[in-house]
Amino acid sequence: MIKNIIFDFGDIFINLNKTATALELSKFGFTKISPELDVLMKNYEKGLISSDDFINKTNKIFPTATPQELKNAWNKIILDFPEERLLFIETLAKEKNYRLFLLSNTNELHIEQVIKNMGTERYDRFKACFEQFYLSHLINFRKPNANIYEFVLKENNLNAKETFFIDDTEENTIAAEKLGIKSWNLQVGNEDIINLKSKL
Repeated sequence: MIKNIIFDFGDIFINLNKTATALELSKFGFTKISPELDVLMKNYEKGLISSDDFINKTNKIFPTATPQELKNAWNKIILDFPEERLLFIETLAKEKNYRLFLLSNTNELHIEQVIKNMGTERYDRFKACFEQFYLSHLINFRKPNANIYEFVLKENNLNAKETFFIDDTEENTIAAEKLGIKSWNLQVGNEDIINLKSKL
């Protein structure tokens, strides 16, 4: 029996344009993610470096861009948060049938953009729906590493077999399933979180 639900954030609740940042950075010579850039992005997502350090180090890779242009390019991925999804999670929280958690690979600049796009009032309403609101840059772990799931289970005394996890990235749901967590790899564009109950 499912008692706990762990939700991803991007492309589960808030819409993303996952190609927008690469397209914007291509103006400054970006062609693909180099090993150096990959490590930099993952370290930033885990909160191991500050936003200023991240932008400064990215600026060394793309010297023709200004720091502000890099910030703008980085945040292009963040789109809108449909109202029906906010109302859905608020209703689910009010029903109190499940313990609700958010677990997102999110960095500081992106969450600032999310709040700006949503508005503080809507963001606070969303955050209030969850017992715990885990953002990777604040807990120093990131999906799909097993330690992030183990952290959430242990921190909240959750039984993996009683826990359901939703993420749009298959790599992340596979990692959760290896720990005994039932998962839904939501297919963006074909499925929507508001239909969650048909999956439980």
